[in-house]
Amino acid sequence: MTQQRVAQIQQIIRQNTASACVLAVTGGKGGSGKTNIAVNLAICLAAEGKRVILLDGDWGLANVDVVMGIESNFSIANVMDGSKTLEQVIQIGPGGVEIICGASGMDAIANMNEFQRQRILAELENLQNSSDTIIIDTAAGIGKSVIGFCTAADHTLVVTTPEPAAMTDAYAMIKVLAMSNYQGRISLIVNMADSMAEGKLVHRQIARVAQQFLGITVCQAAVIVRDEHVGLAVKKRRPVVLAYPKAPVTSSILTLAARLGKGSTVKSGNDGFFRKVANFFF
Repeated sequence: MTQQRVAQIQQIIRQNTASACVLAVTGGKGGSGKTNIAVNLAICLAAEGKRVILLDGDWGLANVDVVMGIESNFSIANVMDGSKTLEQVIQIGPGGVEIICGASGMDAIANMNEFQRQRILAELENLQNSSDTIIIDTAAGIGKSVIGFCTAADHTLVVTTPEPAAMTDAYAMIKVLAMSNYQGRISLIVNMADSMAEGKLVHRQIARVAQQFLGITVCQAAVIVRDEHVGLAVKKRRPVVLAYPKAPVTSSILTLAARLGKGSTVKSGNDGFFRKVANFFF
């Protein structure tokens, strides 16, 4: 077999290597229910037999572990400082979701040398190649870490509520993605709507402005009507889809998971997600 033929085969193998679809769940305003959606969406996708990784991307106020009802002894910060491997910090959460708890700050990333950077990137990329879906629960706002995660993701889910301030912040997030020449898909989740009609109206308003002034399409991912079961589940420290499987909010998130699972997501580039995030910071 010629060297050229070997190279061709290797290229085919690389192109067909499974690589997780990366979903960034974000929202300009705190209190939109972003983390609850990320957690419960991860559980619903895992229920379909997928290997789902949930990464808490809030470097300052990480709380995925609280919503999941687990005790987090380690985080990705322990991988950055070399005290643990990535596999050692992964925790199995409800529904079989694999959780990587958030770091306490960005200093650990900023202070890594090149060897440390390449080591953690290799571990993260191996994880991406061996899983089906990676969900990033970003921090609120449009800080550097949030933009880094979103611009590297294949699909960004922007969570808003019908409140004017939340809608304004959601549009600001979409505008930043557009100005960053984001190549992935942008979808809107309208959470805590008083009705389906209200939620759809909010989507139409934001999507129309984004199309008119930014020239981009904002898809409708879901409308989630306000449901008291969410608050009850939070008090129990249990994901609502498990605590109240017959609640209306559970039905909405299951529908969202089914839609995302069936839809094809266009990859935003050849580089791995984590390498693009790292390149954003360096």
